[in-house]
Amino acid sequence: MALHIVAEAIRCLNCKKPRCQQGCPVHTPIPTVIRLFKENRLMEAGEMLFENNPMSAVCAIVCNHEKQCAGNCVRGIKETPVHFSSIEEYVSDMYLDRMTVTRPERKQKRVAVIGCGPAGMTVAIKLAQRGYPVTVFEWKGKIGGLLQYGIPEFRLPKSYLDRYQARMEEMGITIRTNTTIGSVLMIDELFRDGYASIFVGTGAEKPRTLGLEGESLGNVLFGLNYLANPKGHKLGDRVAIIGMGNAAIDVARTALRNGSRHVTLYARSKNVTASSSEVSYAELDGAEFVFGMQIEKITDEGPVFKRAIFDENDQITGYEEAPVQVQADSTIISISQVPRHKLVRTTDGLNLTDHGLLAVDENYMTTKPGVFAAGDVVTGAKTVVHAVDGAKKAAEAMIRYMEENEVQEDIK
Repeated sequence: MALHIVAEAIRCLNCKKPRCQQGCPVHTPIPTVIRLFKENRLMEAGEMLFENNPMSAVCAIVCNHEKQCAGNCVRGIKETPVHFSSIEEYVSDMYLDRMTVTRPERKQKRVAVIGCGPAGMTVAIKLAQRGYPVTVFEWKGKIGGLLQYGIPEFRLPKSYLDRYQARMEEMGITIRTNTTIGSVLMIDELFRDGYASIFVGTGAEKPRTLGLEGESLGNVLFGLNYLANPKGHKLGDRVAIIGMGNAAIDVARTALRNGSRHVTLYARSKNVTASSSEVSYAELDGAEFVFGMQIEKITDEGPVFKRAIFDENDQITGYEEAPVQVQADSTIISISQVPRHKLVRTTDGLNLTDHGLLAVDENYMTTKPGVFAAGDVVTGAKTVVHAVDGAKKAAEAMIRYMEENEVQEDIK
Protein backbone atom coordinates (compact mmCIF):
# COMPACT_ATOMS: atom_id res chain seq x y z
CA MET A 1 0.00 0.00 0.00
CA ALA A 2 2.72 2.49 1.00
CA LEU A 3 4.74 1.84 -2.16
CA HIS A 4 1.63 2.23 -4.30
CA ILE A 5 0.64 5.62 -2.93
CA VAL A 6 4.22 6.91 -3.02
CA ALA A 7 4.37 5.92 -6.69
CA GLU A 8 1.07 7.71 -7.33
CA ALA A 9 2.36 10.86 -5.62
CA ILE A 10 5.49 10.83 -7.77
CA ARG A 11 3.36 10.61 -10.91
CA CYS A 12 1.61 13.91 -10.11
CA LEU A 13 2.70 16.66 -12.53
CA ASN A 14 1.87 19.46 -10.06
CA CYS A 15 -0.06 21.31 -12.77
CA LYS A 16 -0.28 25.09 -12.51
CA LYS A 17 -3.98 24.82 -13.34
CA PRO A 18 -4.93 21.58 -11.59
CA ARG A 19 -7.91 20.12 -13.41
CA CYS A 20 -8.22 17.51 -10.66
CA GLN A 21 -8.88 20.23 -8.09
CA GLN A 22 -11.40 21.93 -10.35
CA GLY A 23 -13.18 18.61 -10.89
CA CYS A 24 -13.63 18.06 -7.16
CA PRO A 25 -16.94 19.48 -5.86
CA VAL A 26 -15.16 20.82 -2.74
CA HIS A 27 -12.02 21.80 -4.69
CA THR A 28 -9.60 19.78 -2.58
CA PRO A 29 -6.10 21.36 -2.90
CA ILE A 30 -4.74 18.18 -4.45
CA PRO A 31 -1.30 19.35 -5.70
CA THR A 32 -0.49 20.94 -2.34
CA VAL A 33 -1.56 17.86 -0.41
CA ILE A 34 0.54 15.64 -2.67
CA ARG A 35 3.55 17.93 -2.24
CA LEU A 36 3.21 17.80 1.57
CA PHE A 37 2.83 14.02 1.37
CA LYS A 38 6.04 13.67 -0.64
CA GLU A 39 7.82 15.86 1.94
CA ASN A 40 6.60 13.54 4.74
CA ARG A 41 4.55 16.36 6.23
CA LEU A 42 1.58 14.08 6.74
CA MET A 43 -0.05 15.93 9.63
CA GLU A 44 -0.04 19.17 7.65
CA ALA A 45 -1.53 17.35 4.67
CA GLY A 46 -4.15 15.73 6.89
CA GLU A 47 -5.08 19.04 8.50
CA MET A 48 -5.45 20.65 5.08
CA LEU A 49 -7.73 17.85 3.90
CA PHE A 50 -9.85 17.95 7.07
CA GLU A 51 -10.23 21.72 7.06
CA ASN A 52 -11.31 21.69 3.44
CA ASN A 53 -13.52 18.62 3.81
CA PRO A 54 -14.20 17.20 7.28
CA MET A 55 -15.50 14.03 5.61
CA SER A 56 -12.31 13.49 3.60
CA ALA A 57 -11.62 10.10 5.20
CA VAL A 58 -14.99 8.91 3.93
CA CYS A 59 -14.94 10.69 0.58
CA ALA A 60 -11.58 9.11 -0.23
CA ILE A 61 -13.36 5.76 -0.14
CA VAL A 62 -16.87 6.37 -1.48
CA CYS A 63 -16.48 9.26 -3.97
CA ASN A 64 -16.97 8.66 -7.68
CA HIS A 65 -13.33 9.49 -8.40
CA GLU A 66 -13.51 8.64 -12.09
CA LYS A 67 -15.92 11.54 -12.60
CA GLN A 68 -14.12 13.93 -10.26
CA CYS A 69 -10.41 14.09 -9.38
CA ALA A 70 -9.14 11.10 -11.37
CA GLY A 71 -11.54 11.80 -14.20
CA ASN A 72 -10.09 15.29 -14.66
CA CYS A 73 -6.41 14.41 -14.19
CA VAL A 74 -4.36 15.59 -17.17
CA ARG A 75 -2.40 12.32 -17.16
CA GLY A 76 -5.65 10.52 -17.86
CA ILE A 77 -5.85 12.05 -21.34
CA LYS A 78 -3.19 9.71 -22.72
CA GLU A 79 -2.51 7.28 -19.87
CA THR A 80 -3.66 6.26 -16.40
CA PRO A 81 -4.69 9.20 -14.20
CA VAL A 82 -3.12 9.79 -10.80
CA HIS A 83 -5.25 8.04 -8.18
CA PHE A 84 -5.27 10.77 -5.57
CA SER A 85 -7.97 8.93 -3.62
CA SER A 86 -5.38 6.40 -2.44
CA ILE A 87 -3.21 9.20 -1.06
CA GLU A 88 -6.21 10.95 0.47
CA GLU A 89 -7.41 7.76 2.13
CA TYR A 90 -4.00 7.07 3.67
CA VAL A 91 -3.47 10.61 4.94
CA SER A 92 -7.04 11.20 6.15
CA ASP A 93 -7.25 7.85 7.90
CA MET A 94 -4.03 8.61 9.76
CA TYR A 95 -5.08 12.17 10.63
CA LEU A 96 -8.51 11.21 11.96
CA ASP A 97 -6.90 9.45 14.94
CA ARG A 98 -3.94 11.77 15.47
CA MET A 99 -5.54 15.18 15.01
CA THR A 100 -5.26 17.60 17.90
CA VAL A 101 -8.68 18.84 18.90
CA THR A 102 -8.72 22.32 20.39
CA ARG A 103 -11.79 24.14 21.62
CA PRO A 104 -11.92 27.86 20.83
CA GLU A 105 -13.55 30.37 23.15
CA ARG A 106 -17.17 29.38 23.58
CA LYS A 107 -19.75 31.54 21.81
CA GLN A 108 -22.99 32.48 23.53
CA LYS A 109 -25.30 31.40 20.72
CA ARG A 110 -26.08 27.70 20.47
CA VAL A 111 -26.86 25.79 17.30
CA ALA A 112 -29.09 22.78 16.60
CA VAL A 113 -28.31 20.33 13.81
CA ILE A 114 -31.12 18.01 12.72
CA GLY A 115 -29.76 14.87 11.11
CA CYS A 116 -26.28 13.41 11.51
CA GLY A 117 -25.48 12.34 7.98
CA PRO A 118 -22.59 13.85 5.97
CA ALA A 119 -24.19 17.31 5.76
CA GLY A 120 -25.11 17.45 9.44
CA MET A 121 -21.71 16.15 10.53
CA THR A 122 -19.96 18.76 8.38
CA VAL A 123 -22.00 21.66 9.73
CA ALA A 124 -21.59 20.49 13.32
CA ILE A 125 -17.81 20.24 12.95
CA LYS A 126 -17.46 23.58 11.17
CA LEU A 127 -19.53 25.45 13.76
CA ALA A 128 -17.84 23.73 16.70
CA GLN A 129 -14.47 24.77 15.27
CA ARG A 130 -15.70 28.37 15.44
CA GLY A 131 -16.73 28.04 19.08
CA TYR A 132 -20.48 27.54 18.75
CA PRO A 133 -22.09 25.05 21.15
CA VAL A 134 -23.69 22.44 18.88
CA THR A 135 -26.33 19.82 19.63
CA VAL A 136 -27.01 17.23 16.95
CA PHE A 137 -30.38 15.45 16.85
CA GLU A 138 -30.32 12.08 15.06
CA TRP A 139 -33.53 10.05 14.75
CA LYS A 140 -31.75 6.71 14.46
CA GLY A 141 -29.53 4.94 16.97
CA LYS A 142 -26.20 5.73 15.30
CA ILE A 143 -24.70 8.65 13.41
CA GLY A 144 -23.86 8.66 9.71
CA GLY A 145 -27.19 8.60 7.90
CA LEU A 146 -26.74 6.74 4.62
CA LEU A 147 -23.06 6.20 5.48
CA GLN A 148 -24.24 4.05 8.37
CA TYR A 149 -27.39 2.50 6.95
CA GLY A 150 -26.98 2.69 3.17
CA ILE A 151 -23.37 1.76 2.37
CA PRO A 152 -22.26 -1.82 3.10
CA GLU A 153 -19.55 -2.59 5.61
CA PHE A 154 -17.29 -4.06 2.93
CA ARG A 155 -17.26 -0.70 1.14
CA LEU A 156 -17.13 1.61 4.17
CA PRO A 157 -16.16 0.11 7.54
CA LYS A 158 -18.51 1.48 10.21
CA SER A 159 -15.52 1.97 12.50
CA TYR A 160 -14.91 5.20 10.55
CA LEU A 161 -18.16 6.60 11.93
CA ASP A 162 -17.29 5.56 15.47
CA ARG A 163 -14.01 7.45 15.10
CA TYR A 164 -15.82 10.50 13.73
CA GLN A 165 -18.20 10.45 16.66
CA ALA A 166 -15.27 10.37 19.08
CA ARG A 167 -13.66 13.39 17.39
CA MET A 168 -16.96 15.29 17.33
CA GLU A 169 -17.52 14.70 21.02
CA GLU A 170 -13.96 15.88 21.74
CA MET A 171 -14.89 19.10 19.94
CA GLY A 172 -17.71 19.57 22.43
CA ILE A 173 -20.52 18.54 20.08
CA THR A 174 -23.46 16.96 21.89
CA ILE A 175 -25.09 14.11 19.95
CA ARG A 176 -28.64 13.06 20.83
CA THR A 177 -29.51 9.86 19.00
CA ASN A 178 -32.99 8.29 18.86
CA THR A 179 -34.47 11.78 18.90
CA THR A 180 -36.87 12.81 16.15
CA ILE A 181 -37.46 16.51 15.53
CA GLY A 182 -40.96 16.94 14.11
CA SER A 183 -42.47 14.30 16.35
CA VAL A 184 -41.96 14.64 20.11
CA LEU A 185 -39.86 17.80 19.72
CA MET A 186 -40.60 20.53 17.16
CA ILE A 187 -38.41 23.13 15.47
CA ASP A 188 -40.29 25.93 17.24
CA GLU A 189 -39.44 24.31 20.57
CA LEU A 190 -35.75 24.39 19.65
CA PHE A 191 -36.03 28.14 19.13
CA ARG A 192 -37.94 28.38 22.42
CA ASP A 193 -35.05 26.67 24.19
CA GLY A 194 -32.50 29.19 22.97
CA TYR A 195 -31.04 27.81 19.75
CA ALA A 196 -29.98 30.80 17.66
CA SER A 197 -30.02 28.93 14.36
CA ILE A 198 -30.96 25.46 13.15
CA PHE A 199 -29.56 23.32 10.37
CA VAL A 200 -31.62 20.64 8.63
CA GLY A 201 -29.57 17.84 7.11
CA THR A 202 -32.11 15.03 7.11
CA GLY A 203 -31.03 13.71 3.72
CA ALA A 204 -33.09 11.59 1.36
CA GLU A 205 -33.71 8.26 3.05
CA LYS A 206 -37.17 7.44 1.76
CA PRO A 207 -37.04 4.92 -1.13
CA ARG A 208 -38.56 6.09 -4.39
CA THR A 209 -41.38 3.80 -5.52
CA LEU A 210 -42.29 2.62 -9.00
CA GLY A 211 -46.01 3.17 -8.54
CA LEU A 212 -46.69 -0.19 -10.15
CA GLU A 213 -48.74 -3.23 -9.28
CA GLY A 214 -47.01 -5.68 -6.96
CA GLU A 215 -44.81 -3.35 -4.87
CA SER A 216 -46.57 -4.43 -1.66
CA LEU A 217 -46.06 -8.16 -2.19
CA GLY A 218 -44.12 -10.14 0.40
CA ASN A 219 -41.28 -10.97 -1.99
CA VAL A 220 -40.55 -7.29 -2.74
CA LEU A 221 -38.11 -5.01 -0.91
CA PHE A 222 -36.72 -1.51 -1.36
CA GLY A 223 -32.96 -1.21 -1.70
CA LEU A 224 -32.35 1.15 1.23
CA ASN A 225 -34.48 -0.95 3.56
CA TYR A 226 -32.48 -4.03 2.63
CA LEU A 227 -29.10 -2.33 3.04
CA ALA A 228 -30.09 -1.07 6.49
CA ASN A 229 -30.46 -4.67 7.73
CA PRO A 230 -29.40 -7.30 5.18
CA LYS A 231 -29.17 -10.04 7.80
CA GLY A 232 -32.85 -9.54 8.58
CA HIS A 233 -34.02 -10.66 5.11
CA LYS A 234 -33.97 -14.05 3.41
CA LEU A 235 -33.85 -13.26 -0.28
CA GLY A 236 -33.50 -16.77 -1.70
CA ASP A 237 -31.24 -17.93 -4.49
CA ARG A 238 -32.55 -15.75 -7.32
CA VAL A 239 -32.74 -11.99 -6.84
CA ALA A 240 -33.91 -9.39 -9.37
CA ILE A 241 -32.87 -5.78 -8.77
CA ILE A 242 -34.62 -2.91 -10.52
CA GLY A 243 -32.07 -0.15 -11.09
CA MET A 244 -28.37 0.23 -11.86
CA GLY A 245 -27.20 3.09 -9.68
CA ASN A 246 -24.52 2.85 -7.00
CA ALA A 247 -27.10 1.88 -4.37
CA ALA A 248 -28.38 -0.92 -6.61
CA ILE A 249 -24.79 -2.14 -7.03
CA ASP A 250 -24.40 -2.17 -3.23
CA VAL A 251 -27.62 -4.18 -2.96
CA ALA A 252 -26.39 -6.73 -5.50
CA ARG A 253 -23.00 -7.21 -3.90
CA THR A 254 -24.56 -7.43 -0.43
CA ALA A 255 -27.09 -10.04 -1.59
CA LEU A 256 -24.30 -12.17 -3.06
CA ARG A 257 -22.39 -11.95 0.20
CA ASN A 258 -25.46 -13.07 2.14
CA GLY A 259 -26.18 -16.29 0.29
CA SER A 260 -28.02 -15.42 -2.93
CA ARG A 261 -26.54 -17.26 -5.90
CA HIS A 262 -28.07 -15.55 -8.93
CA VAL A 263 -28.37 -11.76 -8.72
CA THR A 264 -29.40 -9.75 -11.79
CA LEU A 265 -29.77 -6.00 -12.20
CA TYR A 266 -32.27 -4.67 -14.77
CA ALA A 267 -32.40 -1.27 -16.50
CA ARG A 268 -34.68 0.22 -19.14
CA SER A 269 -31.93 1.89 -21.16
CA LYS A 270 -28.34 0.91 -21.90
CA ASN A 271 -26.96 3.51 -19.52
CA VAL A 272 -25.52 2.64 -16.12
CA THR A 273 -25.59 5.46 -13.57
CA ALA A 274 -23.21 3.66 -11.20
CA SER A 275 -19.48 4.22 -11.50
CA SER A 276 -17.67 1.83 -13.83
CA SER A 277 -15.40 0.66 -11.01
CA GLU A 278 -18.40 -0.37 -8.90
CA VAL A 279 -19.90 -2.17 -11.90
CA SER A 280 -16.62 -4.06 -12.37
CA TYR A 281 -16.59 -5.11 -8.72
CA ALA A 282 -20.20 -6.31 -8.99
CA GLU A 283 -19.37 -8.34 -12.10
CA LEU A 284 -16.39 -9.89 -10.31
CA ASP A 285 -18.69 -10.78 -7.43
CA GLY A 286 -21.00 -12.56 -9.87
CA ALA A 287 -23.79 -10.06 -10.55
CA GLU A 288 -25.34 -9.94 -14.02
CA PHE A 289 -26.61 -6.87 -15.90
CA VAL A 290 -29.56 -6.93 -18.30
CA PHE A 291 -30.46 -3.84 -20.34
CA GLY A 292 -33.53 -2.81 -22.29
CA MET A 293 -36.06 -4.07 -19.76
CA GLN A 294 -39.00 -1.83 -18.86
CA ILE A 295 -40.62 -2.93 -15.59
CA GLU A 296 -44.40 -3.38 -15.90
CA LYS A 297 -45.42 -5.06 -12.65
CA ILE A 298 -44.23 -7.52 -10.02
CA THR A 299 -45.85 -10.89 -9.32
CA ASP A 300 -45.28 -13.67 -6.80
CA GLU A 301 -42.98 -15.24 -9.39
CA GLY A 302 -40.89 -12.10 -9.89
CA PRO A 303 -40.84 -8.95 -12.05
CA VAL A 304 -42.58 -8.65 -15.41
CA PHE A 305 -40.87 -6.59 -18.12
CA LYS A 306 -41.38 -5.39 -21.66
CA ARG A 307 -38.28 -5.64 -23.80
CA ALA A 308 -37.11 -2.37 -25.33
CA ILE A 309 -36.38 -1.89 -29.04
CA PHE A 310 -33.26 0.20 -29.75
CA ASP A 311 -32.13 2.08 -32.85
CA GLU A 312 -28.56 2.29 -34.11
CA ASN A 313 -27.81 5.02 -31.53
CA ASP A 314 -29.05 2.88 -28.65
CA GLN A 315 -32.12 5.07 -28.23
CA ILE A 316 -35.39 3.35 -27.30
CA THR A 317 -37.89 3.42 -30.16
CA GLY A 318 -40.55 1.16 -28.66
CA TYR A 319 -41.23 -2.07 -26.81
CA GLU A 320 -42.02 -5.61 -27.82
CA GLU A 321 -45.62 -6.64 -27.17
CA ALA A 322 -44.96 -9.90 -25.36
CA PRO A 323 -44.30 -9.48 -21.62
CA VAL A 324 -41.25 -11.14 -20.10
CA GLN A 325 -41.81 -12.85 -16.75
CA VAL A 326 -38.56 -13.19 -14.81
CA GLN A 327 -38.39 -15.88 -12.16
CA ALA A 328 -37.04 -14.48 -8.91
CA ASP A 329 -37.37 -15.38 -5.25
CA SER A 330 -37.07 -11.70 -4.34
CA THR A 331 -37.37 -8.42 -6.23
CA ILE A 332 -35.56 -5.37 -4.89
CA ILE A 333 -36.45 -1.89 -6.11
CA SER A 334 -33.47 0.47 -6.02
CA ILE A 335 -34.21 3.51 -8.18
CA SER A 336 -33.07 6.38 -5.94
CA GLN A 337 -34.54 7.96 -2.83
CA VAL A 338 -36.37 11.12 -1.78
CA PRO A 339 -36.57 13.20 1.42
CA ARG A 340 -39.14 12.55 4.13
CA HIS A 341 -41.44 15.48 4.92
CA LYS A 342 -42.15 15.12 8.64
CA LEU A 343 -40.45 18.44 9.45
CA VAL A 344 -42.40 20.31 6.77
CA ARG A 345 -45.71 18.88 7.95
CA THR A 346 -45.04 19.88 11.55
CA THR A 347 -43.37 23.29 11.07
CA ASP A 348 -45.25 26.42 10.04
CA GLY A 349 -43.38 28.43 7.41
CA LEU A 350 -41.14 25.60 6.19
CA ASN A 351 -41.84 25.11 2.49
CA LEU A 352 -40.94 22.66 -0.26
CA THR A 353 -40.04 23.27 -3.90
CA ASP A 354 -42.16 21.95 -6.75
CA HIS A 355 -39.82 18.94 -6.79
CA GLY A 356 -40.55 18.05 -3.18
CA LEU A 357 -37.22 19.31 -1.84
CA LEU A 358 -36.66 21.75 1.00
CA ALA A 359 -36.69 25.28 -0.42
CA VAL A 360 -33.64 27.43 0.37
CA ASP A 361 -32.31 30.77 -0.85
CA GLU A 362 -28.81 31.63 -2.05
CA ASN A 363 -27.63 31.61 1.58
CA TYR A 364 -29.06 28.15 2.25
CA MET A 365 -31.74 29.59 4.51
CA THR A 366 -35.13 27.94 4.27
CA THR A 367 -38.41 29.83 4.12
CA LYS A 368 -38.41 29.85 7.94
CA PRO A 369 -35.97 32.49 9.29
CA GLY A 370 -33.05 31.02 11.18
CA VAL A 371 -33.47 27.55 9.70
CA PHE A 372 -30.86 26.49 7.15
CA ALA A 373 -30.51 23.33 5.09
CA ALA A 374 -28.17 21.55 2.67
CA GLY A 375 -27.41 18.11 1.34
CA ASP A 376 -29.86 15.64 -0.21
CA VAL A 377 -32.88 17.22 1.49
CA VAL A 378 -32.19 20.28 -0.72
CA THR A 379 -30.60 18.80 -3.85
CA GLY A 380 -32.15 15.35 -4.00
CA ALA A 381 -30.02 12.23 -3.85
CA LYS A 382 -26.41 13.13 -4.66
CA THR A 383 -22.96 12.12 -3.46
CA VAL A 384 -21.35 12.60 -0.05
CA VAL A 385 -18.97 15.25 -1.35
CA HIS A 386 -21.84 17.28 -2.82
CA ALA A 387 -23.51 17.24 0.60
CA VAL A 388 -20.27 18.44 2.17
CA ASP A 389 -19.99 21.29 -0.34
CA GLY A 390 -23.47 22.58 0.45
CA ALA A 391 -23.02 22.08 4.18
CA LYS A 392 -19.81 24.13 4.26
CA LYS A 393 -21.57 27.02 2.56
CA ALA A 394 -24.57 26.69 4.86
CA ALA A 395 -22.31 26.76 7.94
CA GLU A 396 -20.74 30.03 6.81
CA ALA A 397 -24.18 31.47 6.14
CA MET A 398 -25.35 30.45 9.62
CA ILE A 399 -22.37 32.19 11.19
CA ARG A 400 -23.08 35.38 9.22
CA TYR A 401 -26.74 35.20 10.25
CA MET A 402 -25.92 34.82 13.94
CA GLU A 403 -23.28 37.55 13.88
CA GLU A 404 -25.62 40.00 12.10
CA ASN A 405 -28.44 39.26 14.54
CA GLU A 406 -26.04 39.76 17.44
CA VAL A 407 -25.17 43.26 16.12
CA GLN A 408 -28.86 44.09 15.70
CA GLU A 409 -29.62 42.95 19.25
CA ASP A 410 -26.77 45.09 20.61
CA ILE A 411 -28.16 48.15 18.78
CA LYS A 412 -31.55 47.57 20.32
